[in-house]
Amino acid sequence: MEKIWAPWRSKYIFNKEEEEGCILCNRLKKEKDEENYILCRREKTFIIMNIFPYNNGHLMVAPYKHTALLEDLDEEGGKELFTTIALGVKILKTSLKPDGFNLGMNLGRVAGAGIEDHLHIHIVPRWNGDTNFMPVLADTKILSVSLDEVYRLLRKTLDNLL
Repeated sequence: MEKIWAPWRSKYIFNKEEEEGCILCNRLKKEKDEENYILCRREKTFIIMNIFPYNNGHLMVAPYKHTALLEDLDEEGGKELFTTIALGVKILKTSLKPDGFNLGMNLGRVAGAGIEDHLHIHIVPRWNGDTNFMPVLADTKILSVSLDEVYRLLRKTLDNLL
């Protein structure tokens, strides 16, 4: 039997304590962007890496405003949210060169929201053949590059784009 190691998931597996407050707001307050995988802070929005990604480079874009409701964003915040999504896509296109993307948001627990109290949009890069027999037969997803390595690559790309 082949063994697949994913040691970064141990934080998720062994963390039995519920985090107090909002996970996204908590990361912003710490102001340790690299440690918390925050790629970009804009005026009303930010980009953060998903630490339990579906694929390498899985990003989340969120407003600073702590709200679960899309309709709570003002016009400027809504516009910036979508320009920040476009920036995230550009960073990923430039650095990881995916063949496509899944973009989406889950509004409410019934819709699949893991962080249901703070609106966020997922950007998941996709490559031809990234769904293979492992997820289908073994219910296992292989991520080939560490979060730290992907963060450094995306951060360097962002710096070059700006």
